[in-house]
Amino acid sequence: MSITPIDTSALDKGATTTAKTRDSSTDPSAMQDRFLKLLVAQLNNQDPMNPLDNAQMTTQMAQINTVTGLQTLNLTMQSMAEQFSTMQQIQGISLIGRSVLSEGDRMSFADKTGKGMFDLAAAAKDVKVEIVTPGGTVVDSIDMGAQESGRRSFEWDAGKYQGNKAELRFRVTASNGGETTVKATPLTQSQVLATGTKAGALTLTLDNGSTVNYANVMGVL
Repeated sequence: MSITPIDTSALDKGATTTAKTRDSSTDPSAMQDRFLKLLVAQLNNQDPMNPLDNAQMTTQMAQINTVTGLQTLNLTMQSMAEQFSTMQQIQGISLIGRSVLSEGDRMSFADKTGKGMFDLAAAAKDVKVEIVTPGGTVVDSIDMGAQESGRRSFEWDAGKYQGNKAELRFRVTASNGGETTVKATPLTQSQVLATGTKAGALTLTLDNGSTVNYANVMGVL
């Protein structure tokens, strides 16, 4: 079928007012309206001896419906992403002043007692916590014996230690005898001072000077 070329300048002029309030390249209604105008113009300019048949018209209608549907879906997903970001920020603000757990080997101190937590991937027959300096020197050790899998906590009497307690770290070794080790993930308790975003993800600024992604928070106390 041969079709006479169509001058769409009149259509564009008619859409000038609408374009001021919405972007025809992204608004599904504007795209559909433009398509219908072009289709009407095409029908008016078709060859009377070889008119557009029903199958061709149906195909074009199906194509515009598909494009419009995809554009509507994109706008819906964008709106949901914006709402999710807002909800994350509100949730982050509610955490300011609270304590959270994240992966780390620092202890929290209250008076002369140091406290720490860790996660055991499986049950272990022998669990030991070592208190070490930044250089790796062992200051003290705590034999916790057999422990079930899950989150475990310990306390350490720091009254005899004369150095800077804030510099101390802890490490956990767990095994089931011999060379069979059990994974132990150390956890640090910190207070949330502020919140922010990075690459669209919520971040928390902690009182130990670090910043963690909210997705990496292991628990809220």
